Amino acid sequence: MTKLQPAANMSGLDVSAGIEAQPDGVIALDPELSALWELAAPFLTVRDNDAHTLYAVGLARALLDGHPEADAAVVLPAIMLHDIGWSQVPPAEVLQAIAPGGGRPDLVLLHEKEGARLAAGILAAAGYDAGKVPAILDIIDGHDSRREALSIEDAIVKDADKTWRLSPHGIDTVMDWFGLDRGQAMRLCSQRVHGHLFTAEAQGMARALSALESVTLWPQRQALLTAQRGPEEAKIIEGNPGEGLPG
Repeated sequence: MTKLQPAANMSGLDVSAGIEAQPDGVIALDPELSALWELAAPFLTVRDNDAHTLYAVGLARALLDGHPEADAAVVLPAIMLHDIGWSQVPPAEVLQAIAPGGGRPDLVLLHEKEGARLAAGILAAAGYDAGKVPAILDIIDGHDSRREALSIEDAIVKDADKTWRLSPHGIDTVMDWFGLDRGQAMRLCSQRVHGHLFTAEAQGMARALSALESVTLWPQRQALLTAQRGPEEAKIIEGNPGEGLPG
């Protein structure tokens, strides 16, 4: 659970007057993307794709800051709609499609094709710029199966999608997909992200996220959590907290 309210005010000070309303790096979902979200959300209730999509949109926004040559009007709708096609795959088979050590490539291709088809309808219903639509659909149709990037826009969508796996939400989600402890999930996500990203910015993000997750699993960090909160609340993975550290 993400902490939204403080447990205490240790300083006793009110510092709120010094906090800017919109400092650099804080982003919001603009009205056009919010309208696309409302149309896409019913198709994203599969395997936590709704939350995944929102985090991926945020990562794509950050990657766009490093690539002013990229067309945000292509990248952001593409990342918002990239996984809606999973709604057309039988629910019992969705996780089989991406399971380690095999998977179902046919279902990966199906979700891409169906995603592009559904996205065309959503973009038309939203009155989205028709000149941008072909590039958006090309990105969606191949965002997982295609190994190369068609454009910088495609590269950013692919990188945002993959980098999410190493976010706290990504690790939490993958743990429950495959019944993994946090260390196992972090190692699996690391091997599926590092070496598979196109932009230097995403590579840096991914390294930072892996480093933070690694520290969370260090015995020293676990000992601090245990001392602060007690062993049950602090426990991150079953057994030895050091178990699952990258070797």
